[in-house]
Order: sequence, then C-alpha cells, then structure tokens
Amino acid sequence: MIKDMTVGNPAKLILGFTLPLLAGNVFQQLYNMADTIIVGRTLGYKALAAVGGSSGSIMFLVFGFFFGLTSGLAVITAQRFGAHDEEGVRRSVATSTVICSAVTLLVTLLCVGGMRFILRLMDTPEEIFNDTCNYLVVIFYGAWTLVFYGMLSSIIRALGDSRTPLYFLIVSSIVNVILDLYFILNMKSGVAGAAWATVIAQGLSGFLCLIFMIRKFPILRLHLRDWEFNGAFYREHLRVALPMAFQFSVTAVGVLILQRALNGFGPVAVAGYTAACRIDQLCVQPLFSFSIAMATFAAQNYGAGNIARIRKGLYQCSAMAIAFSLIAGALLITFGSLLTAWFIGEQNAGVIRCSQIFLNTSASCYTILAMLLIYRNVQQGMGFAFIPFMAGVVELVLRVAGAFGLAGWLGYLGVCLSNPLAWVGATAILAWDYCRTMRRLRRENPSGMILHAEG
Repeated sequence: MIKDMTVGNPAKLILGFTLPLLAGNVFQQLYNMADTIIVGRTLGYKALAAVGGSSGSIMFLVFGFFFGLTSGLAVITAQRFGAHDEEGVRRSVATSTVICSAVTLLVTLLCVGGMRFILRLMDTPEEIFNDTCNYLVVIFYGAWTLVFYGMLSSIIRALGDSRTPLYFLIVSSIVNVILDLYFILNMKSGVAGAAWATVIAQGLSGFLCLIFMIRKFPILRLHLRDWEFNGAFYREHLRVALPMAFQFSVTAVGVLILQRALNGFGPVAVAGYTAACRIDQLCVQPLFSFSIAMATFAAQNYGAGNIARIRKGLYQCSAMAIAFSLIAGALLITFGSLLTAWFIGEQNAGVIRCSQIFLNTSASCYTILAMLLIYRNVQQGMGFAFIPFMAGVVELVLRVAGAFGLAGWLGYLGVCLSNPLAWVGATAILAWDYCRTMRRLRRENPSGMILHAEG
C-alpha cells in the first residue's frame, strides 16, 4: 500500500498509514501471546516462566537479528525493482536466500549446541531450566521457518505489496492457537508442544508467501544464472543488512542482561514479569505503528525538501501518540491485575502482584516511550542514523545499570524501573539531536530544498 505523504493533511495521512501497520503488529503480538496464555492457563506459572520469560529474551536477541537482516537484504531488492532491473531483482532474491540460509544454519547450530550453557550463564532458575531448554531447542531447530517468512514477506513488501504478508500472518496466528491447544491438551506434549505449534504456523505463513510469489510475481521466478556468485553484489547486501541486524540486537542484549538480573528473584517474579511484558507489548503496538508511519512520512518529505512539513507532522503525530499513551497507561494501571489473571489465573496472587508492579512503572512512562520512538524514526527517515544508533547504545547501558544497580537497592521494583530509565536517557539524546538537525537544515537550506540525504 503506497501513499504519497508529501501532500494532504499530515495527521490524516499518518493515521491512515498507521492503521494497517497496527493491524499487522497486533496480530504479531497475538501470535506471540498465544503460547503464553495457553501455557500459563494449562501448564502453570513455571511453564509460563519458561516459555515467555527465560526463553523470551534469548528469542528476542536472535530473532531481532534475523528481522534486521531480512529487512536490510530487502532494501537492495527494492532498489533494483525501483530501477526496473528485473534481473537484478532476481539476483538479489537469490543472494538473500544464500545469505539467510548460511546465517540461519550457523545460528541454529550455535544456539542448539550451546543452549544449556547459555541458560546457565543467564542463571535460569532450576525449577524451569529443563522446560526452558526444551522449548528453545525446538524453537531454534525451527528458526529457518521464521527467517523463511521474514525474508519472503520483506521481498513482497519491496515490490509494493504490504497487505498480503498481513493476511498470511493472520492465518498463521489462528493456526498457532489451534495447534497450541491440540499439542498441549490432546498430545500432552507440554512446552515443547507450544514450540512446535509456533514453528509449524510460522512455516505455513512462509510457504503461503512462496506460493503467492510464484503465482503473482513472474519477475521472482529465478533462473540458474541468477545464482551465480558475485562478491561485490554480496558485499552490497551485507553492507546494508548487517548494520540493521546489529541495531536490533543492541536493544535485545539489554533485555537479555535484564533477564539475567530478573532470574535471581525466582520463578514467581519471572512469571509475573513475563505476563506483564506480554500485556505491555500489545498495548504499545500503536506507538510502534505511529513511529514507523512517521519514518515514512519524514523520508518522503525530506526527499521533497519540505522540512517544515516534517516538523508539522512530528507535532501532530506526537499529539496523537501522547493522547493514546495517557489513555492506555491509565487503563493498565487500573485494570492490569485483571489482565494478568487471564494469563495465570486469579489464584496466583504473587505473580499478579509482580505483574502489576511492572505495569505501573511501564505504563506511567508511555509518553516518554512514544517520543523516543517518534524522534528515532524521524531521524532515521531523514537518513541520519548514527545518533539514533548511539541512543540505542545508551539505552543498553542504562538498562543494564538500572537492572543491577536499582535491583540491589529496590529489589524487583528496581528491575522494572530499568526500562523507563533507559527510555528517559535515549529520549533526551534523540530530542537534542532532532532539534540540532532541524536548526542545521534550516541554516544550510534556507530555501527548503534538500539535494540529498546524508548518512
């Protein structure tokens, strides 16, 4: 779904662009929440801690890297498509396939072979160690299904179709829920069954993308010559894809270290934190969707040289995002305990209490998170990537410092406060950099004409 965002009412355009993104993000979160809810209600809080808590941070690190990698590779595909270079598009798809296959094989071998060592390094509680290990081994044996779907859906979007991957994701979400219930309740396969349900559903969405591509995009039907090795072409793909992959990993490393600090408080705290994270992740999807829409808005208007329109769009988008943040934050603080009970049942008072502590600290700072995401995506949309990346590094440092420093002082509450602390530090840097950038652009381009984006 392609839109010209250089003309028309910015708020209306941004909102219209956000809604399809939001639908996709929500279904992705529902896809992730299916394991958590079903496991928590049927297998208990220890299984919940294994599936969502101790395993979640490791999956976030690895799969975040994969997401950045496939998105970056698709940039070259989109460039070739925009240049009407059909042979280049096919060669790009072939190159991306080889790179993704090699990286996936390497990461799978490392993760499966070293899983017990990784979990020991993270101080995973003994009560949930085996369940966590069993769940992650299945997930990483099936990591190729996630990369398969991620690469193909990115290629489809590169050719201008943003709706079809959403439809396939909806189908896989429904299949995932059905298979969760079948494997856990009928087959009695425990947390491994939840993992198999995720792998199979993800693989289905990937194969649906493949069938669609073959039938609808003749340009993507590869020939033998498309697989010929070209070192310069491979380097061109990696030059774009690897920085994007590592950018996603920076945040994930902070979450992984935070999980290490959290594990020291036992399975009740891990389960409560896990349930709260699932609720929190669903509630902040509109903020992520607003920020992605703002990145496209900023990119198009920066290319058109309309700096004043970028500022106007940022103000209007910020107003909408902050309004949502205040409403969502108030609702979570008020009704968070009831939502947690859906995951784990009302009888686990300790888990519910830990979950509510997290939701209170996080939801009260949603406005800061909203501005962090918007500032970061506006800068990246204009082509200024260095400071946003460094802000991510600052997030990592503050999150780690908060997780261990505040935890030693405030206990579990300190771990929960580490995320808002990281948001505050990163937002301060990004806001300063945005203001500095806009002043410089006005000074260097008084006519408002931008000749090229700077990296």
